[in-house]
Amino acid sequence: MSARRTAPTALLLLLAALAVLCLHLSIGGTPIPLPDVVSSLLGISPDPRTELAIREFRLPRSLAALFAGIGFGVAGALTQTVARNPLASPDILGVTNGAALGAVALLALTSQVQGLPMFLHAYGLPIAATLGGLLVSALVFSLVWHSSLESNRLVLVGLGMSGLCAALTSWMLTLGDVYNAQQALTWMAGTVNGVSWADLAIAPLVIAIGVALAAALRNQREVLALDSDTSRALGMNLGRDRIIMLGLATALAVAATVIAGPLAFVALASGHASRLIARSTVPPVAHSALVGAIFVLLADLAAARLFSVVLPAGVATAVIGAPYLIYLVIRQSRVRSA
Repeated sequence: MSARRTAPTALLLLLAALAVLCLHLSIGGTPIPLPDVVSSLLGISPDPRTELAIREFRLPRSLAALFAGIGFGVAGALTQTVARNPLASPDILGVTNGAALGAVALLALTSQVQGLPMFLHAYGLPIAATLGGLLVSALVFSLVWHSSLESNRLVLVGLGMSGLCAALTSWMLTLGDVYNAQQALTWMAGTVNGVSWADLAIAPLVIAIGVALAAALRNQREVLALDSDTSRALGMNLGRDRIIMLGLATALAVAATVIAGPLAFVALASGHASRLIARSTVPPVAHSALVGAIFVLLADLAAARLFSVVLPAGVATAVIGAPYLIYLVIRQSRVRSA
C-alpha cells in the first residue's frame, strides 16, 4: 500500500472531517455562523457569549463524537484485517455487548444496593463498561487461543459470546428501577448528549495512543491480511500478531464505547468504506479514523436536528449502517458465487 497513493484521499478526508466538525459546532439551538466557530477554535472569539457556547457547551460533545468515531473506525479496520473479512467488526468479538453488560449491571446494582461509594455513582459507568468489554474479549481470546486465533473460530465464538452478553443485558434491565432502565437503554443506543470535559479525561488519550500504535504496525497489518500459510512463510508469528492487533482493536472499541456507548455499525462501515476510498487491500488507519469521525459527527447532527425530539446518535448510525450491512452481505454472496 503506497503512501503516495493514499495520501491525497487522506488529506481530502481530513479536510472533510474538519468541515463537519465546524458544522457540528455551528448548528445548535441557536445557530452560530461558521466564521465565528472557526475564530473561537483559533482563540479569537468575536464575543464572550460565543466563546462560552463553543468551548464549554458544544465542543465537548463534538470532540466526543469525533474521538468515538476515530476509535470505532480504527477498531473496525484492525478487526477486518485480522479476520480477512469486510463484515467483521468489534461487535463480533463481544466487545461492545460486553461493555454494555458491564454498564447495565452497574446501573442495576446501584438501584438495588444502598450506601455504595460516591465514586461509583460518578465514575462507575465508564469503569464498568471498560471492565465488561475487556473481560469478555479476554474470554473470547482464551477460547480460541489454541487455534492461533483463526478467523472463522474467532468469529463464531465472538458471535456466541456477544449473544450471551445481549441476553444477560436484557435480563439485567428487568432488575433495575424504571429510571435506571431508561438511562441504560439510552446509553445502549449510543449517545454523546450531555458529555462534559470531565468525561473526556482518559478515553481520548487511550484512543490517540491506540491509533498511533495501529499506524506504526502497518507492515504487520498488511502481512496479516494475507492467507495463513503466506503469513507464516514471511516469518509472522500469527498467534502473537493477531492477539496484538485484536487487543489493540479491543482497547480502541472499549474507549470509544465509554465515550459514546455502543454505536452500531460505525466500526463495520468505516473500515470497509476506507478500504474502498483508498483502493487498498487493507483498511488504512488514517482513512478509517477519519471516516469513522465523519460518520459519527453527521449521525449525531442528524439525530439531534432532523426530528422534533433529540434522538441518540446510535439511532442514526443504525439507520445508515443496517442498509450498508445488507449491501455488503449481498455483495459478498455475489463475489463468492461468481
